[in-house]
Order: sequence, then C-alpha cells, then structure tokens
Amino acid sequence: MSEQMARMQGCSVLVLDDSDKLVNKYDHKVTVVCSYDPQGMAVRLLQEGATPPKQLEEYLVSGAGTTHLSRGHTSHMLVVGGELVLFRFASRGDCQQFRSLLHKLSGKVNSVFNLRTEDSSASQYFQFYGYLSQQQNMMQDFVRTSTYQRAIYNNAQDFQNKIVLDVGAGSGILSFFAVQAGAAKVYAVEASNMAQYAQQLVSSNNLTDRIIVIAGKIEEIDLPERVDVIISEPMGYMLYNERMLETYLHGKKWLKPDGKMYPSRGDLHVAPFTDEALYMEQYNKANFWMQTEFHGVNLVALRDAAMKEYFRQPIVDTFDIRICMAKSIRHTTNFLTADEKDLHRIQIDVEFHMLETGTCHGLAFWFDVEFAGTCSQIWLSTSPTEPLTHWYQVRCLLQTPIFVKQGQVLSGKVVLAANQRQSYDVEIDLKLEGTMISSSNTLDLKNPYFRYTGAPVAAPPGSNTTSPSEAFWSQLDAQGARNAVNLVNGITVNGLGEVDMSSTIINTNMMAIGGGANGGGPGGHQPNIHPGLISSTGRQQQQQQQQQQQQQAAVGPQQHQQQQSTTAQQLAMTPPIGCAATSTQNVAQHQLIGGAISPSLFTSPAQPILNSHHHHPGQPIHGNQFY
Repeated sequence: MSEQMARMQGCSVLVLDDSDKLVNKYDHKVTVVCSYDPQGMAVRLLQEGATPPKQLEEYLVSGAGTTHLSRGHTSHMLVVGGELVLFRFASRGDCQQFRSLLHKLSGKVNSVFNLRTEDSSASQYFQFYGYLSQQQNMMQDFVRTSTYQRAIYNNAQDFQNKIVLDVGAGSGILSFFAVQAGAAKVYAVEASNMAQYAQQLVSSNNLTDRIIVIAGKIEEIDLPERVDVIISEPMGYMLYNERMLETYLHGKKWLKPDGKMYPSRGDLHVAPFTDEALYMEQYNKANFWMQTEFHGVNLVALRDAAMKEYFRQPIVDTFDIRICMAKSIRHTTNFLTADEKDLHRIQIDVEFHMLETGTCHGLAFWFDVEFAGTCSQIWLSTSPTEPLTHWYQVRCLLQTPIFVKQGQVLSGKVVLAANQRQSYDVEIDLKLEGTMISSSNTLDLKNPYFRYTGAPVAAPPGSNTTSPSEAFWSQLDAQGARNAVNLVNGITVNGLGEVDMSSTIINTNMMAIGGGANGGGPGGHQPNIHPGLISSTGRQQQQQQQQQQQQQAAVGPQQHQQQQSTTAQQLAMTPPIGCAATSTQNVAQHQLIGGAISPSLFTSPAQPILNSHHHHPGQPIHGNQFY
C-alpha cells in the first residue's frame, strides 16, 4: 500500500528556544516517516534504535495551512501548529525527497475535490468512513452487498483478466468480488484511514499481487495504467447526497474508451405523497416555541424560525407506496456519458397527473441503479416496493400542503443545488395547474431527520375496503376447519386410535436467553447468531422434526408417555389466540439492515428473490392503480 510516502533516517530536529535560537529538540537522531492523511500529509518522528519503534511526535502538514521554506541543501523548515521546526537530513537526496512531497502537497490544494469541499466537511466525512463500524453497517446491508456481488459474478466476462479501478474502496469488498470474477489487477483507492484496514484484509487473504491499495483521493492520485472497468458504491441518500458520484465520474479519466462502469446508470424517482401524521409530527415540534411561560420566558418570537428549521429537514425513513398520489417521475443519469459538472445543479421538471383526491404534503424520493454488463443487466433498487436497504427512502415536506383532486395536474420543478458541505440544497416549487395555488420549500439534505424506528409500515388511512375484524375471524375459522382434528387430553389423534406426535402442536416461540442444554446448538447457544444482532437464520424446523422422529423410535412406551406429558405442558404455555409471536428466530437474513429489523418482516409474508431484477424496477406494475 502506498500510504507511506517516504522514510528518512538519521535526521536531526531543531526548534526555537526562548531566546529564539535553534536548539536540538532531541538528544538523538530520529527517523522521519511521511504518510498519507486525508487532510494532507502526516510527518511522524520515530526514535531510532527503539524496539518496537517509539513515536516521538506527529505533525499534520496541509497544503493550505503550512508554511515551509528551504534552508541549504540538507535542511528544510516548517511552521506547523504555531511551532517552527527545522529538519536537518542525513543526505541531500533525503531533503530533496521531503521537499518534493511538500511541493506536490501544495499542488493538491487546488484539486477538484478541495475546490468543491469545505475542510471541515471533508474532515468529518473521512473520519466517519474511517470507522470499521460504518463499513460493517454498509456491508451488512444484504441487498446492497449481494446485488453488487451478483452483478459482478454474472458479468465475469467484463472482469476476466481485466484491470479494474475501485473508487472509494472502503473495506475493499468490491475489489475482492472483482478478483473472484477473474480480474488480473485491481487498484483500490480509498481516501480515509480505512485504507490501512483494507490493506490488512488484502494481505491476510494473500492477494497483494492482485489488489493494490492506494491511500488517497481519486482526484489527486496517479495510476500507472488505464483501466478496463470502474467499480464503486457512490450513492447517497436521494442518490446524489455526499457528492461521491462526482468522484466516481472523475475516475473516468483513467477509463479506456470502451471501458465499463459498475453501476452504469442511476434513476432518481420523485412522487407526490400524502401523510397527515408525518406533517403534524413536524408541525407540533415547532409548536414547542408557542409557549408564553416556559420557566417564565416567552418563546413565541422563535416559533417561525423553528417551523422553518423543522420543515427544512428531509425525512429519512420508509413508507407504504400507497401514500403516493401519482406515478413517479424518473430523472436518469448515465454515468458513462455524464460529466461531474452536470451534477453541480440538477433540475428535474415534474408533472404529476393526480390519481386520487387528498392533501399533498410533499415529494417522496428513491433511486434505482443499473449494472449494465455484457452478459446481464442487474438492478439495485431502493423503492418502497422492494426489500429495505440502508438508504431507505427520503421525503421532503411542504410547509404549506396543497389540496388536490383526482385528475388535476400538479407541476413544477425540483432543483438540487450542490454546496461545499458535500451535499445539496433541495428547492421544490409546485403549482396546481388551472388555479392560483402553489407551494415551495427549500430543504437542507445535509441535515436530515432519521425517522426510521423499525416499526411496521402502516397502511394509509382508509385502505380497508372490508371489515378487518371480520376478515381476521373468518380467516381463523377457515383455518380451524382445515385443521379440524379430535383432541384427547390436549393430544391430537390421527383417527386410528394412536397418538400422532409428529402433528402435535409444540410451542417453538420460546427463545432461550442464557446457556443450557435446550439453548439451541452446541453448548446451548442459538445457531448462527452474530453477537449483538438479531438472529438471521433461525432454527431449522425440518431437522428438529427428524430428530424427534428418531428419538421416538428409540424410546419405549414409558418414555412415550413422558413426551405426551411434556407436550401437554408446552400446550399450556402456548400464547392465546391473537397473541403475536415475539421470537425473532425466523428473521431472514436479507431482512436485517445493519442489525435492525426491516418493516417487510411485518408486512409481507414472502420476499421476492433478491437481485433478480433483469427488468427495470420502475416499470409499470400491472394492476396497480398508481402505475
């Protein structure tokens, strides 16, 4: 890994004393190690001869905030953190190498990334993605990771013996997928401190000859050759947040003319929605400032400012697509042809033909991306109709909602204006055609409200066309008629005068909390449960039934009677009708979002096969009134 830029031994370090004279800072020689840092270059001073190496000092040298000047052929002076430091190198070559790094660093001040990004935002951004926990959160998104894997595996022809560039590699997971698909070499470029962890994974998996980890920004690094394929996961909330897509597009300067990009296209969907509960939730927050006697203080003067602030927050959560009042508008960005400047200001003209009457409280956003490979096309979707991902969906409220009628046209525009905080200001202007009614709002995508709680998604009010109570009892009655059997002392009888233990109702909703013989798995632990997460595999009921049958064949009548007694006790522990099972043993792995439960657990009895979108997820759904 090229994180360590240079290493110079036998260096003396001098500083100014109280009388402004240069004196040795240490009574021994030091080794100067220059390493990449997201903010510039880290200069570390190591004590020579110490085992293990002892770090004495570290200076962060940035191109914009550091003054430096030459002093003779073997000395160079820096002013960092208000301290003047003179480095006296052992040779002219070492000094020239140090100066070369400083001059190169000065040139990065005007890099494309630095010109569009505030220093504070960049520092926070790279610090965030430098944590293993954040990488884990993304890697645990089963939909995200598995879709990328399938897109690469299904198009192995695009990777076989090819040179690949991984932009924003993070942990390097996509680089590993590329190598597994046959890539000859992958350049994994990562600007955060996660680069050192990626290098550890590459080394421990014996792939240092095929995956080259480069610590640095794609706008500032150099590659020794052009690449055949660029892979990346650059999507943020509402597709464009974090402005990582611009870095992804910047990487095309290394792409061969006929090269591939994974993903190759992104679609942002926009639809009007109605949600009175969400609107009142934000509205009532601002009403806190309507108090005239809050500990003797009148807060009313700040109520309007509070109202504006709350409605400037985009809402990050998920919802039932039936709250959408019209078919979504799609804005497409072709990553193969788009320029990064195209993303500085994105204007989406909208025209919604309303499918129902009600109050439009704002616009909902989600995105799909396509992996257009040579052999197959795979789609990754964050639509509310699809399994939940860590991107969720985003809703932008109007402070003044618009009442619309079925058949009316709601038109206007959505403008995403890029800012230097690696995000966008979202400007919404809507007008009800044929009337004087309009509404607008400007939201700060950098400051969203994360509303998702893991609770089941509620259907829109008024969705029931029959009595839910009668439907429940009718379903229960029908189930009882199908499963009608005779019971003897709570034990099912198969009609032949013989107790049928295989059909006995056994309560499997009890989860063992501690250890013990019945805890499940060796040593009484739940099988395949990651510590701290909800179990993703559950107990394999088929194996349990086989084990029960084998045990029944091996025991005598007395043991058989004991099993009957035990079963009766379990029946007594069975929850009454109408109680919901509280066990999460059967939670499917793809329904876990970084350890949280997807609402799809509670709303859909079966999930479609993931990552099998060989069609566009945004295409009309036949029989659905919204499409």
